[in-house]
Amino acid sequence: MNIACLIRDASVLEQVGTAFKRAGFDCVPYAAEAQLFRALQRQSADLILIDFAEPPEADDSVLSWLKCRTGDHTPVLGLSAAGCARVAALVLDCGADDVLARPFDTAELVMRARVLTRRGNRAGTRRMIELGGFTLDRASGKFAYAGAAIELTPREFSMAWMFFSSPGIYISRETIGATIWSADSEVAGRTIEQHVYKLRKKLRLGPERGIIIRTAYSQGYRLELVGGDKETGHNHVHHASGPP
Repeated sequence: MNIACLIRDASVLEQVGTAFKRAGFDCVPYAAEAQLFRALQRQSADLILIDFAEPPEADDSVLSWLKCRTGDHTPVLGLSAAGCARVAALVLDCGADDVLARPFDTAELVMRARVLTRRGNRAGTRRMIELGGFTLDRASGKFAYAGAAIELTPREFSMAWMFFSSPGIYISRETIGATIWSADSEVAGRTIEQHVYKLRKKLRLGPERGIIIRTAYSQGYRLELVGGDKETGHNHVHHASGPP
């Protein structure tokens, strides 16, 4: 079993690596999010293990990556500090399959890893967002407004999912670059601007549709509701079993 690990704490990484080695698993560590995302684009893994040592911010690049993953059904196991129920709930809601609190028993870690790789049920989960007349279907990568399909490239859809899943929250260029391009903001900056411009144009965002993407050069980009639905937001994320 090949396990990709994003763990910054050396002691936790050593504990995890030793436990997996004894179980006959191959644990491949990555030092940063962008390295992990690039590696997963080139080669597959049986399990992804991510340690959330600190409570993540709303625009954390790993959470954003979990939200906008499409076509990848590799199970994700998160680690969190003991007693951080809010972190566990946030990580699970963003798309992780399981969360294990630290400190943990290594036997339980190995058992959960085995269960997740055997279960293989991520492909049977549909996730959708409905917001302001727009509909995003993550399983199929389809996007529509008032029932009419809008053609987006895979990266445009990933960016749209990132914005529509976090309305009212500024998402930094660093997060967008690491999540969608596996690159830092300096490398991806110009490309990000072009994609945001194309997204606004394709979706015809503006006051007439009640949704805009605001730019703040010190903070990044934020999807905002304007007009009639601003109070309620009408933001629905659906989970349903069965094929997409």
